Amino acid sequence: MTYQNYSLKQLQQIDAAHHLHPFTDHKELREAGSRIITHANGPFIYDAEGTEILDGMAGLWCVNVGYGRDELADAAYAQMKELPYYNSFFKCSTPTPVLLSKKLAELAPKGVAQVFYGSSGSEANDTALRLVRHYWALEGKPDKNRIISRKMGYHGSTIAGTSLGGMDLMHKQLGGAVPNIVHVMMPYAYELALPGESDHDFGLRAAKAVEDAILEAGADKVAAFIGEPVMGAGGVKIPPMSYWPEVQRICRKYDVLLMLDEVITGYGRTGEWFAAQTFGIEPDTITTAKALTSGYQPLSALLVGDRIAATLVEKGGEFYHGYTYSGHPVACAVALKNLEIMEREGLVDRVKNDTGPYFAQALQERIAGHELVGEVRSIGLMGAIEIVKNRATKERFLPAGSAAVTVRDHAIAQGMMLRATGDTMILSPPLIWTRETIDMACERIARALDLALADLRKK
Repeated sequence: MTYQNYSLKQLQQIDAAHHLHPFTDHKELREAGSRIITHANGPFIYDAEGTEILDGMAGLWCVNVGYGRDELADAAYAQMKELPYYNSFFKCSTPTPVLLSKKLAELAPKGVAQVFYGSSGSEANDTALRLVRHYWALEGKPDKNRIISRKMGYHGSTIAGTSLGGMDLMHKQLGGAVPNIVHVMMPYAYELALPGESDHDFGLRAAKAVEDAILEAGADKVAAFIGEPVMGAGGVKIPPMSYWPEVQRICRKYDVLLMLDEVITGYGRTGEWFAAQTFGIEPDTITTAKALTSGYQPLSALLVGDRIAATLVEKGGEFYHGYTYSGHPVACAVALKNLEIMEREGLVDRVKNDTGPYFAQALQERIAGHELVGEVRSIGLMGAIEIVKNRATKERFLPAGSAAVTVRDHAIAQGMMLRATGDTMILSPPLIWTRETIDMACERIARALDLALADLRKK
């Protein structure tokens, strides 16, 4: 039975009766009724009322090749017909994860050539945490198990992912985090730079917070530093270019592993296959998911550096870890086809050399000067708009986040899907966006800002 047999109201009633949504105030949602998205094509999504909405979030940071790709559906169908599932336990494998691992090793930064599969970024970060601590135990240093992360970092919603992340409200609901994880300042100059402090100097100061945490614990107790190259769910916070080279220098100085969370930034988002290449980072692990399949199938890939892999293979014996769907043949078939499409259409180069720079220019010229906007920032096809009450003082509206929600609601009504995170409007569009699509987005965002301003002036 298909959804066409149900009215919108019936679907909303069933949704309210049985479906618990992620990151949702369920009482509020059930009073208002959920928006039912029924189909999509290219850069657009459509709801049950037929409204066309330009998707500024690529689903949830993931649909990089856009919607309606028959090739991906065909790849999934062909693999389902041939072999819908088999596991990677019992010394078994299937062809698609084998070939995908080879492809990922070719695309990844030098020295990162092993892959462990799961179904989500959260699972991949769980695996990364276990693997890094296991590595140091195999090297005879079991007490070297502390992980340094960052405030407002996001590393997933599992217990380990929530613990690694730096979201206070998530920690509060967790009621007991994984031990030996500490959080330091984020590299967000707009709010945290000192008066007169240059971006370069701020980046060095933010990196020093990592060194201070290492010294406080003792380098012999610190296993790794984990960070998103660009902080995504925390508000697209782009570090100064001085930040990552200094963090990497510090990690090497104290023999601390460097874990990158590229669940959002991986697979072309910043104009390179990985943001590690954008920022010149040489990581020990890279967590990826989302755009690996453009969201058409759930799949994550933890990319593991040679140093950790060599110890795991030579000294590790059995690694007591894995998932039923590790290396799922259908998901891996879709990932292979997705990467083929991205290469064939030159989407990564397009972001780097054409749409990424145009996106940055358009935000600066058409959005940055609005009365509600304190700052716009972007890298590749990833951007943020800071909503403020006073541009000069950076004063925010109260309660926190309320103004951004007002902007978001007007944006959707204008046919533009944006995400509000705190006081930040987030953009992470499909990589198929063109200059024309970017123009359309800016026009709709500008109208939403005007309408929101009129509403906020009434309060």
